[in-house]
Amino acid sequence: MSISRHIERFHELPIHEFAPDDTRPRPAADSVAWRLALAYRSEQDFAQLWQSFLQDVDPASVRALVIGPWWNGAEGYGSVGPVIEALTAEAGRLPALEALFLAEVTYDECEVSWLVMDDVTPLLAAFPALKSLAVRGGTDLGLDPVRHDALTSLRFESGGLPATVVRAVAASELPALERLDLWLGVDEYGGDATMDDLAPFLDGSRLPELRHLGLSNSEFQDEIAAALAHAPIVARLESLDLSMGVLTDDGATALLEGQPLTHLNSLDLHHHYLSDAMQERLSEALPGVGLDLDEAEGDDPDDEDDRYVSVSE
Repeated sequence: MSISRHIERFHELPIHEFAPDDTRPRPAADSVAWRLALAYRSEQDFAQLWQSFLQDVDPASVRALVIGPWWNGAEGYGSVGPVIEALTAEAGRLPALEALFLAEVTYDECEVSWLVMDDVTPLLAAFPALKSLAVRGGTDLGLDPVRHDALTSLRFESGGLPATVVRAVAASELPALERLDLWLGVDEYGGDATMDDLAPFLDGSRLPELRHLGLSNSEFQDEIAAALAHAPIVARLESLDLSMGVLTDDGATALLEGQPLTHLNSLDLHHHYLSDAMQERLSEALPGVGLDLDEAEGDDPDDEDDRYVSVSE
């Protein structure tokens, strides 16, 4: 499955696409999540679009930004680095910014593995009041360990999330973080994290406010499930996402034979390789949990080589 649809809401706000030549009345700056994206073969570059936005919309009231395609197609895709530089250079004019989605791009605009990313650490440094950061794409993605006291949601969507980024998140001081989602992806596209890299998220000693954990889109989803079956962090979670990966009956059995999961509000396992019998067993064992078992991909043990994560290229 590729990412085929744009999000319609972000940070609990409706998306509104900014268009410099739009003569209709604009919504209040703080009432929407503003999406900035260049059209294919646009005569503008992102720097021009960004300056138009700062001029036409009150930047001091903007609460949420969604950055779509930042290239116009004339010279290929291009690194997101200049976008990060443009945003951080004007951070002082955006004191109310609470949420940022970098590279909210669908497959028909650019495959996720083709997105050329950069170090996103400057965004967290420049916006100390940021509550939510979502980043799509893993190629050349970088992050250094940081301390950020306001961030409550951190999300990395990737067909291959670098282990260096996973380790940097694990080493960061994020005392307010409530939601963490990591799409781990596959080694072919740079997803080289291991269970050792995920261990700091599981023992419960870090991220004191964490209530949602997503470790998904992984080729070793069974190993992740087995580790979570006895991980101290699970007891204080409200939701758990192990979706989009190569989860089989082995991983689901480990979950069911481990610590209780009945306290969870939701357990997302969609895109899986579970047998019908195992799906029924999960439903019976977790009657009060919002269980997502959509996108069953079959459980034939002879088809192991044909199993795949949901998002890779």
